[in-house]
Order: sequence, then structure tokens, then C-alpha cells
Amino acid sequence: METFFLHGLDSSSKGTKGQWFANHFPHMQLPDFEGSLQDRLLKLEKLCTAYSDILLVGSSFGGLMATCYAAGYPEKCRGLVLLAPALNFPEFEVPEEQIATPTIVIIGERDTVTPPDIVIPLAEKSFSTLEVVTHDDDHMLHSCFSELDWHHLLQR
Repeated sequence: METFFLHGLDSSSKGTKGQWFANHFPHMQLPDFEGSLQDRLLKLEKLCTAYSDILLVGSSFGGLMATCYAAGYPEKCRGLVLLAPALNFPEFEVPEEQIATPTIVIIGERDTVTPPDIVIPLAEKSFSTLEVVTHDDDHMLHSCFSELDWHHLLQR
């Protein structure tokens, strides 16, 4: 299995989450993305070409990217871990057919960037195998991120 961390819109692999993963899970691939959603998805498609058993961990805009990738390449995705995914981004459309990739959404109850009352219903419409976990936290998941059971989450 190959694991990728997909950072948020204004972040990079050098951001807080990227560096945390680099320190705790050095096998994880931490690519950097820039540009439009389409530009980022094209880069992700190229990076994933050689793999067929992929776990994508996406934070915010990276969660949107992971969702879009899984919709287009469900046969390549083993699972998705979406941290406050930006499913409320204007370019996102709920897929016509639900994505069968096992997915967990972890979102803060006080998230004002990707509000759970908007994002969770979109996730429920988008995925057929979905687990949702909420925390008393903000968009960045400052309080809970490092306390999550990452060893379990990355074995999906």
C-alpha cells in the first residue's frame, strides 16, 4: 500500500500536519501542490500512476482532492482519511454514483471553514462506506490531530 498526505490549499508538505507525518510516518509520501483544483488533480494522477493500492490522507482542500481522485479512480484507492474536507468548495459536485472507497471524515464541531453541518451531508451523499468522527475542535483540528490513532487510521 502507498500512502499520500495531501495538504490544504494554502499549505505544503512543510506545514504542521506534513511535518508531523514526516516525523511519525516517514514512509508516507508528502507531495506539494499548487494552482487550481484541476492542476493539483493532474499532478496527483501522475504521482499515483504506478500504484494500485493507495491510501489518501487529505486535509481540507487535500480532502477535496482525495475525494475527486477516488471518484475518478475508485479501483486504485484502498481508503480515504479526510480531515475537515473542503467538500463545500464551489467546484465540488456530489458524484452521480456514490464512491465505494472506505472513507473516514474527521471534522471539528467548531469548524467555520468547512462547517460540519454542510460538509457531513455532502460526504453522506458522496460515499457509500463512510464513518464520520467529530471533535470539539476547529478547522485545523489543533486539539485532536496528534492524538488521533494514526496507526489504526493508516491501516484502513
